[in-house]
Amino acid sequence: MVKLLILPRMRQVKLTGRERRLCARLGSLKRCSAPEIQDYVRMESEDVTDTLNSLMSAGFVESIPYAEQVQLAEMPVTSF
Repeated sequence: MVKLLILPRMRQVKLTGRERRLCARLGSLKRCSAPEIQDYVRMESEDVTDTLNSLMSAGFVESIPYAEQVQLAEMPVTSF
């Protein structure tokens, strides 16, 4: 008897250009600090914070030390 395994459909995720750029940077490194990310993507601190928070809430990025949201003041001492 053959059992049929039915897998749920995978969800398609659409990332913005900023999110794709951050993911590309983070994907090439094991650990990256927020100032390094900001230098690479050339975005304002507030935009980097917002983009990282959206990626963290979607589960694509984790912060070190772990937090669910990162505040602008915490960015210089946080790695991702």
